[in-house]
Amino acid sequence: MKLRITVENKTYEVDVEVLDEGGVAAAPAPAAASAAAPAAAAAPPPRPAAAPAAPAPSASGGGNEIPSPIAGNVLDVKVKAGDTVGENDVLLVLEAMKMETNVSSPRAGTIASVSVSAGDSVQSGQVLVTFA
Repeated sequence: MKLRITVENKTYEVDVEVLDEGGVAAAPAPAAASAAAPAAAAAPPPRPAAAPAAPAPSASGGGNEIPSPIAGNVLDVKVKAGDTVGENDVLLVLEAMKMETNVSSPRAGTIASVSVSAGDSVQSGQVLVTFA
């Protein structure tokens, strides 16, 4: 397909090729219908199936460290070292883009340490709380 493009008052005529998801040039669409049946297009060879992605590490898997789910600021810390918490208890509150996000306990247990304070900036994945 040919296109005419004008950039800064200069006109360029360019050829454009439409590619499929695999980067292979797609067959051009017929310009007009013909009485003869179109020839069967050769199907691209099948691509090997991608290996499934490894599951992301989860704080709910019984791990001792609770990472930040988002980058943001710590608004409120609800626990301190030595506190006993239940599953789904709110440990702290983060704020990002004017939205508050509760970080909850994935399991019951005792808090060994809290690595952040109210007002701190945190990055996604940064350890916030550690269980004993």
